Amino acid sequence: MEQSLSLRRSLSLEQKKARLGVQLVLPSVIVIGLLIIYPVAYNMYLSLFKVNLVGNNTFIGAKNYINIIADATFWQSVLTTFLYVVFSTFGTTLFGLVVALTMNKKFPLRAIVRSIIILPYVAPVIAVVYAWQFFFDPVNGIFIHVVVEMLGLYDQRFNLIGTPEYAIWVAIVFSIWKSFPFTYLMIIARLQTIDNNLYEAAEIDGCSSWKKFLHITLPELYFVLGTLILLRFVWNFNKFEEVYLLTENVKTLPIYTYFKAFTGVMDLGQGSALAVIQFVLLIGLIMVYVKKVLKW
Repeated sequence: MEQSLSLRRSLSLEQKKARLGVQLVLPSVIVIGLLIIYPVAYNMYLSLFKVNLVGNNTFIGAKNYINIIADATFWQSVLTTFLYVVFSTFGTTLFGLVVALTMNKKFPLRAIVRSIIILPYVAPVIAVVYAWQFFFDPVNGIFIHVVVEMLGLYDQRFNLIGTPEYAIWVAIVFSIWKSFPFTYLMIIARLQTIDNNLYEAAEIDGCSSWKKFLHITLPELYFVLGTLILLRFVWNFNKFEEVYLLTENVKTLPIYTYFKAFTGVMDLGQGSALAVIQFVLLIGLIMVYVKKVLKW
């Protein structure tokens, strides 16, 4: 009898804890649903309609998706996005790794240098974008003056950010320069936790600097680098403001979606379909990366 009462009390206590847990989590679930799930679901709904800004939307099924797939501009934006995301992601990670390895060594004025390195990441985007535009300006830009007048690498001035085949590489370099401090901070934080005894033992065994990096440093950084690549991939895939402000000649998927939905004919139905396609592509690539690389 006593055991039965004790069991009932235990079950009652567990039920109360479960109800309390639900009550505590429910507000967050509601907020997430309103801010994330509802907009995504509504966007998927709009992608099936010919949207009329004054109302009376017309259901057209998968026609928006068919028109997008048949559009050569869409595939060009996919290629541009692929180039931008891959090169900027791996460039940012590699550059951040090199800087972190350098800053992890002791040298005079290291604290000041570490502070200066953070400036590109914390500087306002609009300010640095205009600085870069002036730097590459075909008339008054420092870059053009150096490569044409001083070094004589070209016979005449040219508009680097005004030419699509060159503008994409300027956007990639800008992304690397703007974003590498975050990667650097994450990597150097992990470097400072590695046991120095490992390096001392490697030196006793006669390992070179390269072997110590390959067999000690890199394995310790594997998870950090994998996570950084994943985060940077997602961020660069959705990057809009930096590329859009820097040049009008780089049409990544987010920018192409913006022009499709909010300029010209303002086709919000196709814009919504494009957003859905980006969402599906991004989720699929993230799942593959997490499973194959991070092995979660």
